[in-house]
Amino acid sequence: MISMYEAREVLERSIGYRFNNPQLASIALSHRSWVAEQIVGEGEAKPESNERIEFLGDAVLGLVVTTYIYDRFPALSEGELAKIRASVVNAGALAEVATELDLGSALFLGKGEDASGGREKPSILADAMEAVIGAVYVDGGWDPSEKLILGLLGERIEEASQGPGGQDYKTRLQELAARRLDQIPVYRMREEGPDHAKKFYAGVLLANQLMGEGEGRSKKQAEQAAARSAWERMEAGEQPGKSSNSSGREVDSNA
Repeated sequence: MISMYEAREVLERSIGYRFNNPQLASIALSHRSWVAEQIVGEGEAKPESNERIEFLGDAVLGLVVTTYIYDRFPALSEGELAKIRASVVNAGALAEVATELDLGSALFLGKGEDASGGREKPSILADAMEAVIGAVYVDGGWDPSEKLILGLLGERIEEASQGPGGQDYKTRLQELAARRLDQIPVYRMREEGPDHAKKFYAGVLLANQLMGEGEGRSKKQAEQAAARSAWERMEAGEQPGKSSNSSGREVDSNA
């Protein structure tokens, strides 16, 4: 297990935030199973687990997302806003984000929990993600908390606002390319950075021409971003290989 200092460093690099009070980061990473195993001297208090700060983080998360979608989608009804919020403020979505950040590698778990795969358990990851949000809020207030949450969940919120499949741009592009070009898109992927802070970059080719590029914290996000770029260009009238005005670049299909 890495040291608490190393764990904090991993966390700060992953979320792009430097804590003024590093102890808050330590609390956010401390699962109750690890705290229960700590032996302290007489009169000394055990380390604090992340349960209390997770409770706060849950409230901050809900308020940030609610405020954002209220302002972002003024035409939507209360029921529609509630559906969008529920699609991102839930354990599944938070566990996915935590996995993309490799948050599990930085957690302090009890030996039994660690041995049983606790670093990959969705419930533990989701709780830890809320704890991190709570820690950022206590440390820096509203602005860095809002920046963190929207940076992690912004794309998911936009997807949810379109309804089921509304922003599945890979599907949209595939259908458009088949209809107009009788081709299927070809994706090229590369990744950069260490395991705990990996970034993915995707390019999508049509007619051997690079039509879209995108990046994200996961391959899925990068491919969706690239597909969106290509779809928007084609919808605007660009035709790979057939338009002299196209800004697409010729790309070696074996690259």
